[in-house]
Amino acid sequence: MASISAGMVKELRERTALGMMECKKALVEADGDMELAIENLRKSSGMKAAKKASRVAADGVVRVVVSNGVGTLLEVNSETDFVARDDSFLDFTDEVIAAAAATESSDIDALMVGGLEERRSALVQKIGENITVRRMAKVNAPVVGSYVHSNKRIGVLIGLEGGNAELAKDVAMHVAAVNPLVINPDDVDPQVIEKEKEIFVAQAENSGKSVEIIEKMIGGRIRKFLAEISLMEQPFVKNPDQTVGQLVKLSDASIVGMVRFEVGEGIEKIEVDFAEEVMAQARGN
Repeated sequence: MASISAGMVKELRERTALGMMECKKALVEADGDMELAIENLRKSSGMKAAKKASRVAADGVVRVVVSNGVGTLLEVNSETDFVARDDSFLDFTDEVIAAAAATESSDIDALMVGGLEERRSALVQKIGENITVRRMAKVNAPVVGSYVHSNKRIGVLIGLEGGNAELAKDVAMHVAAVNPLVINPDDVDPQVIEKEKEIFVAQAENSGKSVEIIEKMIGGRIRKFLAEISLMEQPFVKNPDQTVGQLVKLSDASIVGMVRFEVGEGIEKIEVDFAEEVMAQARGN
C-alpha cells in the first residue's frame, strides 16, 4: 500500500476541484496512482466537478465582516456574473465569511477543511461552474472600517489608531475608488522606484536638456509618482482640496492597515473565440 501524502491530496484537489476526503479516498483506492485516481473519479459522480476545475473562475463577490476590532475580507469566485448573483452561491459565501470571521487565521486551506470544502464541491456539481474561495485577509486595529461597493466586486478594510468608524469608512471608500498601492511613500518597494526612475531617465535623455535640469526633472517626477500611488498623499475623493493624510490628521489618527480586494484582479481570463472553436471541432482538431 502506497503512502498517501498531503501534497498528493492537494495536487488531486487542484486538478479535480473535489473535496479533500474524496481525493484522499480515491488515491488510497488507486494505491497512490494519480492518473488512475483521476480516471476513477471521472467515472464517479465527481466527474462533473472535475471537468469544471480547469475553467477560470474570475467573477464572483467580495464579502466583509467587522467584529470586535477585527475586519475580515474574503473573495469567492465563480465563472460568470450570473452565478455570482445566484442565491445558492450567495448562501455559500455567507457560510464561508461567517467561518472566516470566527477564526484568527487567514489560511484558506485550513478554513476549507471539512464541511465547507464538501459544500463547495457539491455546489460546483449543482450549479455547473467552477467555484473557488480565492483569498482572505484580516485587519486588526483599535478602529476598523470597511466599504463594499454596491456591485459587491470591490471591498476594502481600513485600520486606524485614533479616529472613529465613520472616518475609517470614508478612507475605505476612497481606497475603493482610487486604489492606492501603499499607505505611505516610504512603503513603496525601492525596486519599483528604481524601475520608474529608469523610465524617466530614458524619457529625459531624449529631451536634449542639460544633466542638471534632467536630474531636477527626474526628482520631480519620482515625487509625483510616489504621491499618486500613496494613500496619505492622494487628494481625498470627497474633498480634493485636502489629502487623505490631512483628513486623518484632523482626527489625530493614523492609518495602520489597508486591504483592498477587487474580484478577479490578477486572474488571466481566457478569451474564447467560439466561432473558431466550432470550426476546430468541425475539422476534427
